[in-house]
Amino acid sequence: MKDSTSALASTLSSLIAPTISNNQVVPYSPRYRLSFTLLNEDASASSSSLKWDIAHAIHYHIKPVLTQLKRLHNFTIESQVQFHAPLAFTPRALESGFGIETKDLAVFVNSAEWTLSSSASNDPVLHFVVFVPSESRRPLHILDQDGAVSPSISFLLPQWGAIVIFNPGEPLQDTKVPTTSLDTIFTTFSENLLTLLGVPKLPPSIAKISNELSQWQLDALLRYRTLSNSQLSQDTLRSIVSLVDQIENMPVGQDVRDDVQVALLALEKMSEAPEDSLVDTFLLSARAFVLSSRAFFNPGMLAMLYFPAEHKYAVYTPLFASALIPILVAALREFAAWRKQRKVVTLEKKNSNTLSLDVRS
Repeated sequence: MKDSTSALASTLSSLIAPTISNNQVVPYSPRYRLSFTLLNEDASASSSSLKWDIAHAIHYHIKPVLTQLKRLHNFTIESQVQFHAPLAFTPRALESGFGIETKDLAVFVNSAEWTLSSSASNDPVLHFVVFVPSESRRPLHILDQDGAVSPSISFLLPQWGAIVIFNPGEPLQDTKVPTTSLDTIFTTFSENLLTLLGVPKLPPSIAKISNELSQWQLDALLRYRTLSNSQLSQDTLRSIVSLVDQIENMPVGQDVRDDVQVALLALEKMSEAPEDSLVDTFLLSARAFVLSSRAFFNPGMLAMLYFPAEHKYAVYTPLFASALIPILVAALREFAAWRKQRKVVTLEKKNSNTLSLDVRS
């Protein structure tokens, strides 16, 4: 009886306050771009993956999740296929294939030679990469801490995205990724996406009935984002006040003041919102977070934050010194000439007065 009561209490506790890893979850944004990339290390070989049915995979594995999360975020999806993506390190040779050591996972993304973002936007990007190793490096495995081959084919990069290693087991038909392999890959991507967005997992004692999110997961995510947005908004507003107090002549424009006032009003309305209106409370917290962040990163304030008046004097003084020195020297010469001329005039007046007195005598 005690064991069952303890298990029930543990389950209820995990449901009321689920554990969410803040290090992996991306910061809140009303909009995200999801970038799906099929990345060939070397597409010159005949066994490269040049095609994939991305529309099918997104429709069955990603779109249902995005539909359920549309109250929190707007998503833009883009996809691409790249044919040359060399690694920045050399995988370790194994008896059968090659292995990626744990220390190399953090530098797996070769930012210098991989172009993963195909469009220009200020929206945060979540990357989902299917990496196809070159034929000379297959199969490519992920190694655990002990150097043994891990059964996992994917790994998560916190707040960045996820990478799946795809080793074609046999020559691909028409260089196309098989549908069964693509379903496995995008099932993993769907789970990675939920982790990055902060969706809590169901407790182990509760069986997952379908691929859709449960109402509890959605409510827990709303509570987590509401609390996080509220705390970050208050911290940001305090930082703005601190900056204005510390930096003299900090320009605070009307747009900054309006954003701060509306953010404060949204935080005030949060405390007054009914307890059963979780969505409305979340929307107020999101508005407060967006406006407070926009006020903090206002271009006028950032200019003073990173380039205050003291730095301007230090930078521009040497530039104007070369022009001011000749002007100052010329002014001194003119002043000296004026004084000399004044002395001559004064001396002439004295001599003239002395001469007039002698004539009268």
